[in-house]
Amino acid sequence: MSTGSGPAAPPYPPFLGADVAPADPAGAAAAIIPVPYDRTSTWRKGADRGPSCLLEASGTVELYDIETASEPWKRGIATLPPILCDGGPEELAGLVRRAAAEVLDRGAIPVVIGGEHSVTIGAVEAAADAFPGVAVLQIDAHGDTRESYEGSTHNHACVMARARERCPIVQVGIRAVDSSELPGLDPDRVFWAHEIAAGGDTGWMDEVVDLLPDAVYLTIDLDAFDPSLLPATGTPEPGGLDWYAVNELVRRVARQRRIVAFDVVELLPMPGEHASEFIAAKLVHRVLAEIFAAGDAAGAGAGTRA
Repeated sequence: MSTGSGPAAPPYPPFLGADVAPADPAGAAAAIIPVPYDRTSTWRKGADRGPSCLLEASGTVELYDIETASEPWKRGIATLPPILCDGGPEELAGLVRRAAAEVLDRGAIPVVIGGEHSVTIGAVEAAADAFPGVAVLQIDAHGDTRESYEGSTHNHACVMARARERCPIVQVGIRAVDSSELPGLDPDRVFWAHEIAAGGDTGWMDEVVDLLPDAVYLTIDLDAFDPSLLPATGTPEPGGLDWYAVNELVRRVARQRRIVAFDVVELLPMPGEHASEFIAAKLVHRVLAEIFAAGDAAGAGAGTRA
């Protein structure tokens, strides 16, 4: 059984909490799409609990964003019912694609909250349909470019292989790949974590922006962060990015390009470790703040088709 919502779903709190006036999805500048899916994870399970825990933690995020001197909720952020899928990731992709396409058709920004990384595939497809020429910016520890893994072309380890079938990709923070992925990686479009760390400056961020077209789909796997900052993810890797580096990159992309959709995935809540849930929620808020501050969702028609 696969549905966009249903009685099996637990009550999901709205993004930023019940004290914020709920936004009408028809007029909201952004729509949160929770996707509690975790069928293809290959080590620790539990990412299906990520969306509800992120949304619960978001109720403690301060509404005022210091860096942009703004309150993103005033633009209207709707929280949609969770997408439920008991089938394989191929089926899930179709459900996410339709949900994201409906948000894009309303001129708003779809924000997909995972769940494992396979939830990204359908959202990228929707963005590619709505914005011809869009590119995907991946912030992640893993290449995720296997053509197939454990019998599926839509496994979480294959998400970027599917994305590059539709549009160019740029990969940032990568520090774990399988040797089979190496022939398909473009060295000019991969920014390895160890090289970022060794560089000692932010010049690489300008290189990233230069590679991107006007319209950008942003996918952030939380294992991009160093596990000393965010340990609650299914496949942590040492040597990751820090909070300010990720935020600065998002800021530059939002100000110089148009982030038309994004996702935050692979939160795996851990008992007694609530900081990761808050950081993930804060990250969603920060990305929205940067997009709105750049004029990409209000007034300038950032959500309309190219």
